[in-house]
Amino acid sequence: MRNSKKLMRPGLIFALLFGFFPSLGQTAALPQASWDHLPRWRGFNLLSKFSKDWSNGPFIEEDFKMISELGFNFVRLPLDYRVWIKNRDWNQLDETVLKEIDQAVNWGKKYNIHVCINFHRAPGYCINAPKEAKNLWTEPEAQKVCAKHWAAFSKRYKGIPNTNLSFNLFNEPSGVDDATYAKVAGIMVSAIHKEDPNRLILADGNNGGKDPVSALLPLKIAQSGRGYQPFSLTHYKAPWMDGSMGWPAPQWPSALIPAYVYGPDKPDLVAPWALEGTFEKKSTLRLHIDTVSRLAQLKIFADGKEVLNKKLAPGPGTGEWKTPVYKDEWKIYQNVYDKDYTASIPSHTKRIELAISEGDWLTFSEVEIKPLDGSKSILVLPTNRDWGVKPGTVYLDKDGVLDSLKNSGGTDRAWLKKNNIDPWKALEVQGVGIIVGEWGAYNKTPHQVVLRWMKDSLANWNEAGWGWALWNFRGEFGVLDSGREDVQYEDFEGHKLDREMLKVLQEN
Repeated sequence: MRNSKKLMRPGLIFALLFGFFPSLGQTAALPQASWDHLPRWRGFNLLSKFSKDWSNGPFIEEDFKMISELGFNFVRLPLDYRVWIKNRDWNQLDETVLKEIDQAVNWGKKYNIHVCINFHRAPGYCINAPKEAKNLWTEPEAQKVCAKHWAAFSKRYKGIPNTNLSFNLFNEPSGVDDATYAKVAGIMVSAIHKEDPNRLILADGNNGGKDPVSALLPLKIAQSGRGYQPFSLTHYKAPWMDGSMGWPAPQWPSALIPAYVYGPDKPDLVAPWALEGTFEKKSTLRLHIDTVSRLAQLKIFADGKEVLNKKLAPGPGTGEWKTPVYKDEWKIYQNVYDKDYTASIPSHTKRIELAISEGDWLTFSEVEIKPLDGSKSILVLPTNRDWGVKPGTVYLDKDGVLDSLKNSGGTDRAWLKKNNIDPWKALEVQGVGIIVGEWGAYNKTPHQVVLRWMKDSLANWNEAGWGWALWNFRGEFGVLDSGREDVQYEDFEGHKLDREMLKVLQEN
């Protein structure tokens, strides 16, 4: 009698032994990646070497392990070149520190996570203080040194597949025109590809990463955008943002009310900021001004009649302002005023206008109309602190609240699509891979507001087919140890986990 057991086929034995069946728990293979088609990576920025001054230690294997186990497959490593140079000499590279970056690359392989190396501070440029001594965009010495560093990284990691590793040239170029940016990026691309011709390279958008750059097309590199709009929501009370402590609490979705008034120095944006309603009683208008750039000859009109004419001229030392702020890149003062100015509004006024007749720009956070008889005030809070939003008219209904029928536009998912998706889609159709390299909201923004905003942002990127990397994993923007005061945290692997935020990310 023959044995009734069937022999197992050799191929099946091989598959079982080496985990070739996803049903046996194998992690999905990392997707293929090319400059003209990036996969939909999802993950986080890891900040261990983000800044020599306050974040300069080895990367942590536990982060990679947790990120993988939670279902994500991408990390971006923003690096400060000063951490790997010797004796402040940018021509000498410290092998000990570079080996710590090697660890991160190896952990990416171990935990099936794509690693994207970014020069957050490149030789000659960083969007953050302190300013570099040499200028990457204009000085050949800085360009030569930066290319040397990228060449060293390219040689070091030559042969690692693009599925596992990519390079992100500079963090958030700003203060440079597209043509110059593309020229300098070309120098770096040549240096990288001389050592490793196939290395996948990404470039951040211009103007802080916000704007796509068609001038980069001939270089055949992918591009990385940002997800920080509206700024008044994502950077609410962020201590590094001038005046942010006085911003009104953000809402989502909300009416679109610009917080900037521009003067003739910005000819494409100059226009009055107007408020239309029924102001029957004689009132006092209180305008809380946050920041003034260079000079602002502020004028306020009530039905065309001038009711305030005030020159605001920031400078050094003490003055009307709270804090003098000198911007070396533009050689001007942009002082924080954090101060109220008032004007008398006649009874039966229908339209109030704020305008700058001479100068640059100012921002404000409150407009209050206070009737002199002590009756109920009307308070209007600007909700949009994004640069370049041209002022218009804000309409109030008969009860003095925002008129939902008359006010056009607003900050909602459609607004995000128009501002964050459509400009980049126009680039993508030309054959460029896109990812959102940074996004998130600081921990002082109300948690439920953040979650609603996140869901809309993620839904747009999901629809677009783009990946993303939250800033950060652990810390004020992240899902672990974020320090929010309005979150019920869950104990997780020795950390405080924001389960609600994690769920939103995992579902998108």
